Amino acid sequence: MGTIWLYTLVSVLVVSLISLIGVLTLSIKTDRLNKLLLYMVSFSAGALFGDAFLHLLPEAAQSVFSLTVSLSVIFGIVFSFILEKFIHWQHCHLPTTKTHSHPFAFMNLFGDGVHNFIDGLIIGAAYVVSVPVGLATTLAVVLHEIPQEIGDFGILLHGGFSRTKALLFNFLTALTAFLGAIVALLASSFVEKTTLYLVPFAAGTFIYIAGSDLIPELHKEVRVRKSLIQLATFCAGVGVMVLLLLIE
Repeated sequence: MGTIWLYTLVSVLVVSLISLIGVLTLSIKTDRLNKLLLYMVSFSAGALFGDAFLHLLPEAAQSVFSLTVSLSVIFGIVFSFILEKFIHWQHCHLPTTKTHSHPFAFMNLFGDGVHNFIDGLIIGAAYVVSVPVGLATTLAVVLHEIPQEIGDFGILLHGGFSRTKALLFNFLTALTAFLGAIVALLASSFVEKTTLYLVPFAAGTFIYIAGSDLIPELHKEVRVRKSLIQLATFCAGVGVMVLLLLIE
């Protein structure tokens, strides 16, 4: 059992460190980064939709898309709506600046935290099955996290976070994977029931963020050429999720 704990925690640490991949963008000049920002947001929107509909929901539904799954997705959307309303009530009178961040950035942090918690659950549960299954699952999660974390970093920058603050908060949300892994290892016999609710809940959160927050941001760009690039990067985000599904 000690070996399983070691493998699981090391794997989760590796996955969490992926959240710092945004540091690679620190060498890019601010004006150039700003030009790429909306494309990163569109890529992330595609990845979030792809993740929700290609990975999370099929995982939750398995053979039957039950009422529990449907209600959990709706609860994720409603909870996200309520949370964002609360953030708007607290901050809507302030512009997006270096000291004030756009509400959708906080929404993304929340959704990413839930998603990373579920990643930890999945990795922990896989190692309970066997070490080879755990290693394969960890690789799949790492491949999944790289494009998502780049997109998340872009969303936080677009929402008004400084680069340093974006890296820090992205890393802190990644640490929720440790909590998920510990829960999975301590209560492995109940993981399936836990994910029955958490997975569709996370899907609902991602659907809300991508559809309610990110897509409207993309509509602010009306020039045809840049809109087409946005469409291409959006499709690329979905495409990456499709490729990961095929790899699995």
